[in-house]
Amino acid sequence: MKRIFICLVTLGIVMTVQAKKWTVDEVKSVIKKVNICWQTNHPAEVRAFWDHAAYHTGNIEVYKLLKDQEMLDYSIRWAEYNQWKGATESDPSKWKYKKYGEGQDYVLFGDWQICFQTYIDLYQLAPDEKKVARAKEVMGYEADSKVNDYWWWADALYMVMPVMTKMYKLTGDTKYLRKLYENILYSDSIMLDQQTGLYFRDGKYVYPKHQTASGKKDFWARGDGWVLAGLAKVLQDMPERYPRQPFFVEKYVNLARGVKRLQQLEGYWTRSMMDAEQAPGYETSGTAFFCYGLLWGVNNGYLSKEEFGPTIEKAWNYLATIALQEDGIVGYVQPIGERAIPGQTVNANSQANFGVGAFLLAACEYVRYISR
Repeated sequence: MKRIFICLVTLGIVMTVQAKKWTVDEVKSVIKKVNICWQTNHPAEVRAFWDHAAYHTGNIEVYKLLKDQEMLDYSIRWAEYNQWKGATESDPSKWKYKKYGEGQDYVLFGDWQICFQTYIDLYQLAPDEKKVARAKEVMGYEADSKVNDYWWWADALYMVMPVMTKMYKLTGDTKYLRKLYENILYSDSIMLDQQTGLYFRDGKYVYPKHQTASGKKDFWARGDGWVLAGLAKVLQDMPERYPRQPFFVEKYVNLARGVKRLQQLEGYWTRSMMDAEQAPGYETSGTAFFCYGLLWGVNNGYLSKEEFGPTIEKAWNYLATIALQEDGIVGYVQPIGERAIPGQTVNANSQANFGVGAFLLAACEYVRYISR
C-alpha cells in the first residue's frame, strides 16, 4: 500500500490527500499479519526482561480482540519458560532497583516487573495461583516498603504502574493504589516538565542541564510513549471512586495534549519530540505507544474525538502504510536505548519485540475506535 498522506505545495498552499478509510476486517488482517510474522520467526522461550514482556502486553490485547488460542499459547509458553517470575533472587535483602541492572538480584527494578502484567492477565483468563505467586511476593513487598524512589526513569511508568492497578484488581488491596501514587509523586519530582506536561527520560536529561544540539528541551518519544500508554493502562484498571483518580486523569490529559502538539505532518513523532533535527526521520515505537494512548482515551471518554481524531488518523496512517512492511515486519523502530541519538540509523528493517507490541496495542485499540 502506498502512503496516503501526500503533501502538495502549489502556489504556497499545502494540500493533503484524504487518508484511507479502514474497515474492522482490514485492521484485523493487519494485526494477524504482524503477529504471525513475529511469532513464526521468534521463539517464545526467552527471558522475562522488559523488551520481551512489552511485546506480550500487545499480544494479550490481540487475544482479547481475536480470541486466537495459538497466539495466546505463545504468551503462555513464555510465562511457563520463566516459571511465572521476573528476576529470580529469593532473598529480599539482596533485591536491588536503584541503578540499571539485568542480574537476577534486580527484583525490584521495573524492567523485571513488567512481566507481571501478562502473568496477571493470563491468571484472569485461567486462574491458577502459581501464575501470580511471585507477583504477589514482589509487588506486595514493594507496596509495603517505606521508600518511594523505585521509578526513576520514564520507562518504569509503563513497566510497573499498570502492575500496581492489576494487583489492586487481583487482590482488592488498596495498598497498591496508595503505593502507585507515592511512587509517581517521586517520578514527577525528578522527570516531569510542568510547562509541557511531558516527561524527561530521567534526571540526566532535565532541561537546562541537558539540551539538544540546538538548545531545546530533549523529550524522548519512546520515553513519553511509555508514560502515556502506562497512564492509559492505569486508568483502565483504576476505580473511578478512588480519591486520586482525578490526579491521574489530569496528568494523562495534559500529557496527551503535549504529545498532540508535537506530531509531525506525516503522523509520526521524531525521536527528540521538540527538536526534529536532533535525530530526524521516522520512528515507530514512540509513535505506536502514542497512537495507542490517544486511541484509548477517545474510546473511553477521557479525550474528545473532535480534538484528537485527526492526530490519531495521521498516526495510524503512518503505522499502517509506512512502518508496516509488506512481509509483516514493523520497521523504523529505534533500537534499545534511552535518548535520541544524532546520526543513529533507523530504517524499514529496524524492528524490535517492543515495537511490535506497541504496534499491536495501537492496532487493537484502532479496531475498537472504528467500531464505535
